[in-house]
Amino acid sequence: MGMTIMLMILALLVGLVIGFFGARKYMENYLRNNPPISEEMLRTMMLQMGQKPSSRKLHQMMQAMKAQAKKSNRK
Repeated sequence: MGMTIMLMILALLVGLVIGFFGARKYMENYLRNNPPISEEMLRTMMLQMGQKPSSRKLHQMMQAMKAQAKKSNRK
């Protein structure tokens, strides 16, 4: 009886740990592939700041943001 309860608690803890790390990995991949800010959002922000966005400038900014995200994920 006591051994059964202990195994159930152990299985629950192992499941929680595996679920946590699985969900974390999934969200990291999701955010890497689908960034929360798009080129259209950047274009709108630049227009609001009074800058005239070119496609080259937008592309450079998106690449810089992706590089920064990769850099922060390595830590």
